Order: sequence, then structure tokens, then C-alpha cells
Amino acid sequence: MSSEKLFIILVLVVAVLVAAALFVFPFNSSSSRAAERRQAIARGEAKKSANARESEAATRRKQVADSLKELESREKKSAKVTLEMKLEQAGLAITEKVFIQASVVSAVVFGGIAGFFLGPLFGLGGLLIGGFGFPNWFISYLQKKRVKLFLQEFPSAIDVIIRGVKSGLPLGACLQTVAAQAQEPVRSEFQLIVASTSVGLTIADGIERLAQRVPLPETSFFAIVVNIQQKAGGNLTEALGNLSGVLRDRMTMDLKVKALSSEARTSAWIIGSLPVVISMLIYFTSPGYLEPLWTTDTGQMMLTGVAVWMSLGVMSMRVMISFKA
Repeated sequence: MSSEKLFIILVLVVAVLVAAALFVFPFNSSSSRAAERRQAIARGEAKKSANARESEAATRRKQVADSLKELESREKKSAKVTLEMKLEQAGLAITEKVFIQASVVSAVVFGGIAGFFLGPLFGLGGLLIGGFGFPNWFISYLQKKRVKLFLQEFPSAIDVIIRGVKSGLPLGACLQTVAAQAQEPVRSEFQLIVASTSVGLTIADGIERLAQRVPLPETSFFAIVVNIQQKAGGNLTEALGNLSGVLRDRMTMDLKVKALSSEARTSAWIIGSLPVVISMLIYFTSPGYLEPLWTTDTGQMMLTGVAVWMSLGVMSMRVMISFKA
């Protein structure tokens, strides 16, 4: 083959390679530029979604903080407990006027009995005890008893709400179920919530009134959770599930504490009741032996001192054996 033919073939090969290079290079460069554009768009979208999530989280935190501040301000405004609220918390369906009349009758009865048997000075003390001490103690006793019953039934009511919300029922329907099937006093309290929602109040406001009628950390937390969920959203079942677990754990701990302190409580009861029992036995066996204690001025002063010191001792023992779980 001549040199001219080789030259021509070499020129053709070079021309083909150059044409191929010119054809492939723009394709590669355009594809790389397209990939870069896609990556830039993806980064921009990721950045926008991250910013949106951060903005949503900041908005949610602000709503939660505002809800907590609002609830705290309402609690401060309603911190003053009136006589009407005490009667409502004790579960008594009476008015303030009826309670005051009952207190006057109690004062007359206590004062009359103490004055007739022990003298005018004890009669004055009986008036004070019957007019102020006994009625307030009775209200406090009913309130504590009602709160105890409420705490025993409240976790079951929360479990009913959790199961209802998980099955797709609205919160209002779950509250109606609790109001119809729960035990007292939870049933009556939730009936008041349902009744308040039927006259225009929101569920959060109705539950907030529950926290005022039953002033407990558990009901306050329940009101806060529902209020925040109504305003800012969130997983209601998870928060209520945690509350139910905490309530049951506290009940278990309270029973353990009572079992461990039963010996100390029994000893306190024996020590506190022993002087009274011995005095009664002496009076029934020898009535004249103790008569100077309430027939003479010195004896009455001694009885007063004994009553004061015994009261202080009983209160001290009560404080020593009272444990909170």
C-alpha cells in the first residue's frame, strides 16, 4: 500500500475520532449539567423542607408556651378558694346559706353541751369548735374522701379515652362514654364537662373547670395536655397513656408506703387513745375519783392543759407517720 493511501486512511480515522469526540462531549457535559441542576434543586427542596420543619417546630413551641402561660395565669386568678368551691369539691349539693345555718346549729349544740357539763369557759370553746372547727373539718374530710375515690377511678377513665381515640372516635364521644359508664365521682365530674360543652364551651375549657373543681396535679396535667392538643396538635393518646401509667404507679407506691408504715400507725393510735381509755375505765370503776377535775377550778385548768398537750402530741405523731408517695 502506498504512502498516499496510508495518509488518506490516517486522515479519515482522525476525522472520525474528532467527530465522535465532538458528538459525545456535548452529551456528557449536558448530562452532567442536568445532574448538577437536579442536585441543586434537591438541595434547595431539602433546605426548604428543613426550614419549614424548623418554622413549624418553632410555631408549635410558641403555641405550647402560650398555652402554658394562659393556664398558669388562669390558675393564679382562681387560686383563691371560696366557700362555694369548697362545698363543690366536697360533693355537697348545698348552698353557702345552708352551710352557714348548719354551722350555727353546730355551734349552739357544741357550746350548750360543753357549757352545761363543764362550765361557761368550756361552753365558749364549744361554740368556737362547733361553729368553725367541726364544719371545716367535716368539709375537709369529705373533700379528701372524694379526691381519693376520684384518683382510684381516674386512670380507668383515661384508659377509656385512649382506647376510644385510638379506635377513631372523637374526644367528645369518649368523654360522653366516661360520663355514662364511669363510677362516682368521676362520672358526675365528666357529666359536668359534657354539659358545659353542650352549652357552648370548648372541651379544653370544660376540662379546665374539672381541674378547678378537683384541684390535683393529675387533673391539671390532663387539662394542659388537652388544651395543647386542641391548639397545637400532637399525639394525645401517648400523653394520656403516660399520665395513666404515672397514676397507677403512684397508687401502687401509696399502698406500699401504707403497708410499710402500718406498725408506726398502729403504735400511734395506741399511744394516743391510751390516756382516754384509762380515764374512762377509772371513771366507770370509781366515779368520785376524777370528779375534782371538772368540779374545781384547778381541775378544769389541768384538764385544759392536758387537752392542749394531748392535741399537740397527737398532731406530732400524725406528722411523723404521714408519708406521701
